Parts: sequence; C-alpha cells; structure tokens
Amino acid sequence: MSDKPHQNLAIIGHVDHGKSTLVGRLLFETGSVPEHVIEQYREEAEEKGKGGFEFAYVMDNLAEERERGVTIDIAHQEFDTDEYFFTIVDCPGHRDFVKNMITGASQADNAVLVVAADDGVAPQTREHVFLARTLGINELIIGVNKMDIVDYSEDTYKEVVDEVKQLLKQVRFGTEDASFIPISAFEGDNVSEHSDNMGWFDGPTLLEALNDLPATEPPTDAPLRLPIQDVYTISGIGTVPVGRVETGIMNTGDNVSFQPSDVGGEVKTIEMHHEEVPEAGPGDNVGFNVRGIGKDDIRRGDVCGPADDPPSVAETFQAQVVVMQHPSVITAGYTPVFHAHTAQVACTIESIDQKLDPASGEVAEENPDFIKSGDAAVVTVRPQKPLSIEPSSEIPELGSFAIRDMGQTIAAGKVLSVNER
Repeated sequence: MSDKPHQNLAIIGHVDHGKSTLVGRLLFETGSVPEHVIEQYREEAEEKGKGGFEFAYVMDNLAEERERGVTIDIAHQEFDTDEYFFTIVDCPGHRDFVKNMITGASQADNAVLVVAADDGVAPQTREHVFLARTLGINELIIGVNKMDIVDYSEDTYKEVVDEVKQLLKQVRFGTEDASFIPISAFEGDNVSEHSDNMGWFDGPTLLEALNDLPATEPPTDAPLRLPIQDVYTISGIGTVPVGRVETGIMNTGDNVSFQPSDVGGEVKTIEMHHEEVPEAGPGDNVGFNVRGIGKDDIRRGDVCGPADDPPSVAETFQAQVVVMQHPSVITAGYTPVFHAHTAQVACTIESIDQKLDPASGEVAEENPDFIKSGDAAVVTVRPQKPLSIEPSSEIPELGSFAIRDMGQTIAAGKVLSVNER
C-alpha cells in the first residue's frame, strides 16, 4: 500500500467501448504492470516476429487471460498518480460487475465512463450512468475513447459530448460534476501525455483529471460496520471471520455484535496482510478473532458492529429502486434475491408505494399496480430471513443493494428506512 490517500475507481461504460484497453493503458502508463510481465510479452512478441514491443500485445494477453477466466492478479489493478493511490474496482467485463458495483463489493468513490467516439451512447452506457447516480458517485470523468478510429475529429467528439450531456441531464447528474476528455486508450492519446493528434483540445489528460479528483473522507466517524465474507477455523487461533471494514474503526478489546446472528464478544486479535494489528479502518480487509464465538455461531452476510450500537436487522424496509431490465412487469408479491453487501437473501416486494419520474425524482403515481424496465419506484420489502441492512442516508456503504433474478441484475436500489425486528 502507498501512503497516499486511497480512491476506489470504477471504470464503467458499454461492453465494447474499450474499458479493458483503458485499464491496461492506465496500468501500463503508470508503471503498474510489473517489469517481468512486460519482458515476457516482449520476448513473445519478438518470437512471433512482431518485433518492436507493442502495448497492444500486453492488452491481448490480458484479454486472453480474462477470457480463460483467470482474473488478473489484484496487483494489476492498482496504480498511483502524484496525488492518489487508486484501486480499479472490479475489472470491467466481469459479468457480476453491476452487482458488485451496487453491493459495495466495489464501492467506488469516483468513476470513469468510457464512451466510444464511433458509437456514442449505448444501452450499457445508460445503465451504468444510472447506477453511478443511484449509488452516489458524484464525480464522473468521461473518456470519449477510440478517437483514432474517427480520425481525431473534433466534430465527432462534440457530438458525443452533447449526447452524453443529454443522458446526464435525464438522470439529474450535474454536468458541472462531469469532465470530458477525448482519448485513444489503444494509441495512448491524452491518457498520460497530451496528444499531438488533438491540438484542438486544451483540457487535462486522463491521469491529470484523476489526480485532480476531490479527496474522499474515509467514513471513520460512522459506527463500525464490517460485513462478513467468510468464516474460517484456524488452528491455534480458532474461529476467524474475514471481511472488509466499510465504516468506523475496529480495535482489539472492543465488544462487538454480529447481526442478524445476534451473538457477540470481545475482539482478541485483528490480522491484516498476515500481521497482527491493533486496529483496522475503512477499506481494510481483515481477519479477526472474537472471544467465545465458534464457527457455527456466525456466517457470511452477517455484519459486525459495536455491541452498544449494533447493525440494524430489518423486519421490513422501504427502498428506492431503479428497474434496469425485467422481461415483463414487477408486481407486489415478487420475491427475487437481494444482494446487499455480502448477504444474499430472498425478499418479497410487499407493496409498490410510489412510481417516480426517473428524470426529476418527483412522485409520478401513488400505489401503482406494477413497475417495469426503466421505472424508478419506492417499494416496501420484507426479507424472507433475517437481513442486516442500514438506511443509505445514515450508512451509505450498507444501504445499497442489487436485485437479481434469472441470472441477471434486475434492479438497483438504496434503503430509505428500516423497520427493525
């Protein structure tokens, strides 16, 4: 880890618009692809008579690894600028990207939206912008990519910018919170160096724009919330729950409570990167041991918090949802699986309370009979088994969820209020 402030960065946009190439280019330009990996590719390129090592070759190999289902080692998803240490959350193209983006498995602070100059706004562009807005991403950098394909045309660039601005307006994203940069991830134009091919553009390069992002305040003031990802038994220590601190601080000696399992005890040890540490804060992945807690007492999806301010457990909750795709309509009684932080629980939509105008957020209809793709609504939800979840206004990190059914993400939402059991 670097001692610079940390930012989680989502790279969003339509599937064929060059997100992966951009990730590769960012890693390559910031020296984050290890030298030995580049060496290996260079040798392969020369053997195949493609001498003069090509960046594209690195990209092809990364793409192939991904197609084979090999996730690029996490070291490949981190890079530094002068100001920040960035983690690219969830390599793009990952089929659960949307789910992970929503459930905070990759809670992003900021996002780069990639839009291809030769294609403009596409269905996934809309979906991802909508999500970014629903999930409270405030700053959007828009990379108008593949400028090399449109001969670096300023007119084409301006058309795409106008189209994206219309989309941002529709979802009430302040265009003042969006900066546009014409780039070619493949050729490297305007990624780390100003491009000679686009003398008409006098704005920042992509790395300069990332460097200028506002700092995010780590949520250390909020109460401790640590969703459990796994529970291990380690000889000599005992039961070790593992997860990422979303908010607050965990110290050894703290009295904690796991919800909804409703057990608790004193934190004996906290371990991070195979070393014992006295405390852990937001973003830290930890394993820890709690006095008196056994392997069968807690499970994945539990949330650990202070014993005197335990995580909420919902009898029902009211939420605002955005339906992204559903083959028919959603009515009261629908029971899909809700993915919230590390929990996956079947929940029934008990009532559809209001339909909202997605553009303005105003109430368009009270108690509608159904909602369908593209609709935004306020709904009342009843989990089929205990679920720990928090109002988004109080603890946003535990207040968003994805709704999955039939192998796809149907909707995204945030919790407005919790009626505790």
